[in-house]
Amino acid sequence: MLKRLIRLVKTLTVRRKGAAIRPVPKATVTTHNLKGPCTFVAVHELLSQSFDMLFRDFIIEGKTAVKAYLVCVDGMVSKELVNDFVLKTLMVQSLGKPALAKLTPETARETVYSFLLANNEVRKEDSLAGTVDSILSGDSALFFADRPGAIIIGTRGWEQRGINEPTTESVIRGPREGFSETLRINTSLLRRKIKSPDLVMKPLKIGELTRTDIVIAYVSGIASKPILQELENRLRAIKIDGVLESGYIEELIEDVPCSPFPQVYHTERPDGVAANLLEGRIAVLVDGTPIVLIVPAQLVQFLQMSEDYYERSYAALLIRLVRLSGVAASLLLPSLYVAVTTFHQEMLPTALALSIASGREGVPVPALVEALVMEFTLEVLREAGIRLPKTVGQAISIVGALVIGDAAVKAGLVSPLMVIVVAFTAIASFTIPAYNLGITIRLLRFPLMLLAGTLGFFGLSLGYYLIVLHLCCLRSFGIPYLGPFGPGNLYDLLKDTFFRAPWWALRTRPRLPGKKDRAFSSSGSIKALEDEPS
Repeated sequence: MLKRLIRLVKTLTVRRKGAAIRPVPKATVTTHNLKGPCTFVAVHELLSQSFDMLFRDFIIEGKTAVKAYLVCVDGMVSKELVNDFVLKTLMVQSLGKPALAKLTPETARETVYSFLLANNEVRKEDSLAGTVDSILSGDSALFFADRPGAIIIGTRGWEQRGINEPTTESVIRGPREGFSETLRINTSLLRRKIKSPDLVMKPLKIGELTRTDIVIAYVSGIASKPILQELENRLRAIKIDGVLESGYIEELIEDVPCSPFPQVYHTERPDGVAANLLEGRIAVLVDGTPIVLIVPAQLVQFLQMSEDYYERSYAALLIRLVRLSGVAASLLLPSLYVAVTTFHQEMLPTALALSIASGREGVPVPALVEALVMEFTLEVLREAGIRLPKTVGQAISIVGALVIGDAAVKAGLVSPLMVIVVAFTAIASFTIPAYNLGITIRLLRFPLMLLAGTLGFFGLSLGYYLIVLHLCCLRSFGIPYLGPFGPGNLYDLLKDTFFRAPWWALRTRPRLPGKKDRAFSSSGSIKALEDEPS
């Protein structure tokens, strides 16, 4: 029985080498036959039931009159492009051109493709599945009489959100632009940061019903080939009905799905993605979301911000120390309070012990229950503040915390010091840059409080030891999650962990397996400056 339980836990938590993506429940849907001939009749039969489909037939006057059909989705195409560069071009502006002298139904597609369409995004398509997919993605399909095959014209032009400043990763110094929900805008923002032919973007589609566009971005010659191959294998192995956000993919490609720690880094800042690509990591852009995934991920990534690299190294040292102190306080402070007040009062100075005792006088519940109730109340207020409208949410969070905390102390339900501890813990949790790591810290806070309330410092030490042990065993695409702390690498540890070395001292990239080019290109300019006479 015990062996079966251990085997079940390993199956749910550890990805075996070469194992496929775990199956995802699929809805039973009726799939259309898309293997027939690519004709207008076949496309009309598949799409005519939807009211937003536009079917426009017209005549092209050539050697013989050729009937043409244009198919597109209303609301997903630019009507100006369709009217001015497709219909107007073929029906009016093409009249009298020499190419029309030989126009017949048999030669119509080749003639229109080569001579008549004034559009920079035009291609031929012979498969029914590819044609339908292009139409539903916002392109227009052009058919000629009853001939098989189509011309796909890039006419996408739907309403979209502009480039705004990321609300979850605001900085004092640095770019103010963030990714949007449109994939082409996101790739262009990334291309503006890295103007090199070595920046490679591989397209992919995931989701049998949504057919979501995915782009794998990396810098050739810097990115690790084994990691790139592993990422492609995991993405291609995903079988799911739909992908509506990058979180779907994140959960399916991480190494240990049941770990509370995030193993895929995500951001909505183009400069952050570009910086990670230059370090040898790989980005996954998903259409329909501004959140970009980055692999492999390490714990230090979740504790760093783009602003650390825009300020001077000494300022970054102070900011990172404050941030790490906030993480430690957010995780351990309530548990330390519970352990000390329950089991280890002798560790406190006499004056402080008497002050805590007088504050807890009349409190009807133990310190553990007091801490759990206050932390749960804090989480409820935090969630309510996020979900409510912005103007109302901030008021609810502030007023709720003040009113409930003051009323609870006056009623004798909690001690004043507990309110201070919980409030400082909440403030410290806001120093964590990554929201998903913040959720992990908040989640681990509760079992640590239970261990501290039942076993004291021994239980707290046991919980901390289990967390560190789990982090040491954790991998992200084969990369140690605690690197460069373990396995130890003194140079990488000193240059960009607790503090950031000055840019003139950052001569190598982080160590990732399979990566040969470790030297930053800036080292050449540094050497050139050193060779100049003073």
